[in-house]
Amino acid sequence: MEINVNYNESNLDTMAKMPDNFIDLTVTSPPYDNLRTYNGYSFDFENIAKELYRVTKDGGVVVWIVADQTVNGSESCTSFRQALKFVDAGFNLHDTMIYHKAGFPFPEKTRYNPVFEYMFVFSKEKPKTFNKIKDRENIVKGFRKVSNSRFKNGKIRDKTKEQRTLGNSDLFVDDFGMRYNIWKFTTERGNHPAIFPSDLANDHIISWSNEGDIVYDCFMGSGTTAKMAKLNNRNYIGSEISEEYCGIIEKRLTQY
Repeated sequence: MEINVNYNESNLDTMAKMPDNFIDLTVTSPPYDNLRTYNGYSFDFENIAKELYRVTKDGGVVVWIVADQTVNGSESCTSFRQALKFVDAGFNLHDTMIYHKAGFPFPEKTRYNPVFEYMFVFSKEKPKTFNKIKDRENIVKGFRKVSNSRFKNGKIRDKTKEQRTLGNSDLFVDDFGMRYNIWKFTTERGNHPAIFPSDLANDHIISWSNEGDIVYDCFMGSGTTAKMAKLNNRNYIGSEISEEYCGIIEKRLTQY
C-alpha cells in the first residue's frame, strides 16, 4: 500500500487495503453528534474500531479525540459508547486524557463552561513506544533529603536504587518533570469546521511513535496529523471521504 498519501474515500475502504499489523499510531478526531457538520456523511464506528484493531501493530496506539453534544438537557454519552466499542474490539483503554481548550461555547445558564474534550488512548497490548514529554516545571528542584519510609508491618522500606547510587539519603529532582494527562492548547481556525491544534497532534505523535513509523488518521479533515507526521519524520496515511476537505489537505501539505 502506498504511504504518505491521503485517500479520498471511506476509511473502511482505505483500511481494507492494509495488511494486518501495519499501523504504528493513529491520531484522529471523528465527527461527533451534531457538533460538527460533516457534509452529510455518516460513519460506522463499530466496524471502524474493529478495522483499526486489525491494522494496528502489536504495541501500537490509537488516540481518539471526541466530545459529546448536549441534547434536551443531557449529554449524549457518544464518547463513552465509542470507547466501549474499542474495548470490545480488543483494545486496552490505556489512558483517558483531557484536551483542555482555551476557548469554549457558552452553555445553558445551569451549567459550567465546557472546556474539554476526551483524548482516549487505546493500545493493542502494552504500548511499544512512550517518549515522555517532560515540560512540567517542578516546584522543588535539585537535591533534597528523603527519609526511608516504612511498610504497613512497620519494617523500614529500603532506599530506592537512585538513592543507593547517590550513596546518601539525598534524591535529585530534575528542573522539569513528566507532564500530566491534561493538555491545554489554543483552538485553531481554518477552512475546516473542526481543526484540532497542531501542537496536540505533534505531542501525541512524538509520545507514541518513533521516526520512520506510520501514522494514520482515519478522519484526516484538514490534514493536521499528516502535517505534524511529516514535520517529525514519520510517514503518514490519511482517509478523508469529503472531496472538498481533500482539497484543503493537498493545499496545506504542499507547504511541507
